[in-house]
Amino acid sequence: MIRIGIVGTSSISERFAEAVAAVEGVEVSRVASRDEARARAFADTIGAPRTAVGLTALLAAPDVDAVYLASPNALHAEQVREAVDAGIPVLVEKPAVLSAGEWEVAVSHARERGVVLLEAMRSGYDPGLRAVRRLLPRLGTLRRVSFRYEKRSARYDHVLAGEQTNIFDPALGGSALRDLGVYPLHALVRLFGAPRSIDGVRVGIASGTDGLGSALAAYDGFVADIAWSKITDTALPSEIQGEEASLSIDAIDAPRRLTLTPREGDVERIEVEASATPMVGEVERFRDAVAGADISDDQRLTGLTLRLVDEILGSASV
Repeated sequence: MIRIGIVGTSSISERFAEAVAAVEGVEVSRVASRDEARARAFADTIGAPRTAVGLTALLAAPDVDAVYLASPNALHAEQVREAVDAGIPVLVEKPAVLSAGEWEVAVSHARERGVVLLEAMRSGYDPGLRAVRRLLPRLGTLRRVSFRYEKRSARYDHVLAGEQTNIFDPALGGSALRDLGVYPLHALVRLFGAPRSIDGVRVGIASGTDGLGSALAAYDGFVADIAWSKITDTALPSEIQGEEASLSIDAIDAPRRLTLTPREGDVERIEVEASATPMVGEVERFRDAVAGADISDDQRLTGLTLRLVDEILGSASV
């Protein structure tokens, strides 16, 4: 049994705990927060038996075999380093760190110490994305990819009221690109590899970061347009267009309804069977990694995604 300590008491940590409960061979043993009362309240909510005040205490606990980091983005790199130095396997919430360079340093350090380091990119381990991959040969020569994740955050109301909040605070690494844009970007590189080039446009909001944006990536023979937003909603699906058929995808972070429309013939609708708890795949992958599975390609894909984020940030000012 792998006993996992959780750092962070946000809703994502609650969903992670639900996924852990659905996976054999893992359990949540502790919750860590800088505030003991907050840690205890969250532990009671998810049914964790014990708490710790801060990461250092969590890493030293005798009942913690691995950690899940769901702290603000800007804290990830230092917390990963501390956990790796302690010899504790790390599953770090996306984005794993703030840049591709930071990720290279973190991965190199983890490999030197022989410690597992994996990004919690749930879409990469989702059965829906595997279903998309299986359908690609039926589309013929690819010409256009349009991936999007646009969902208005309730916390945007705080920004409109003149308040600062973590997910929109640039000092903490908060931004719509890093929070939601990474999902279509990761799907892009997981399915098609790195593009030849990418350029982006971001729309700034009062908190000092981007609220939404778009990017255009160039591949040999096709283009990919990416859209992300935390300040607007959309009813539009993602889509892949080939010369023989197009594939509509209801949600790129967790595809469940796929529609294949051939140039000739009948439309085919595919329902993807998946767990009701979407983070199960990443928990299973982390469990297997701790047991010895090779995650070098997972780490490579995280690096490719972060490199695209870096390039968009460099090409598109807020």
